[in-house]
Amino acid sequence: MTDRHDEAEEIRAETAENSPELQEHDQFAELQAKLEEAQQKALYAAAEVQNVRRRAEQERTQAVAYANTGFARDMLSVKDNLDRALSHIPEGARDGELKNFIEGIEATARELDAVFGRHGVTRVEAKGLPLDPNRHQAMIEIPSDAEPGTVIEEMQAGYVLKDRLLRPALVGVAKAG
Repeated sequence: MTDRHDEAEEIRAETAENSPELQEHDQFAELQAKLEEAQQKALYAAAEVQNVRRRAEQERTQAVAYANTGFARDMLSVKDNLDRALSHIPEGARDGELKNFIEGIEATARELDAVFGRHGVTRVEAKGLPLDPNRHQAMIEIPSDAEPGTVIEEMQAGYVLKDRLLRPALVGVAKAG
């Protein structure tokens, strides 16, 4: 009787497989699964496109903000030379024949400072502050009564463009006396 029972089950299964309703239901379920998979892929693709757009916008903003970095870095040597020239002028020369010449150099230095300011180039504060390895480069340690690690001498000014370091300040740092 078991053999007949098994045969009857097989016949019912074959009939069910061949019924159009069952086939439609299976096709519908398969299509539903494919649709859900396609929707998921579309969501992932849209998210990826959005991420690419956001990254491109950030890169464009960075490129615009820091486009003149190389030029600003090159102009720092001009600033250094003007400052050196002004610092080596003897006091008596300011009242003599060179007065107009010296005033011209000072005006040029002021104008360069103004241009730097308009473009976001600022000097790194150093003297009297604790050594900041992100903005200062210690060149020597000097015995001093000041707190160890404090910048007590600036050998060369450092500059930043907005928030990006163009050149660290070269400094002398206090060490315990």
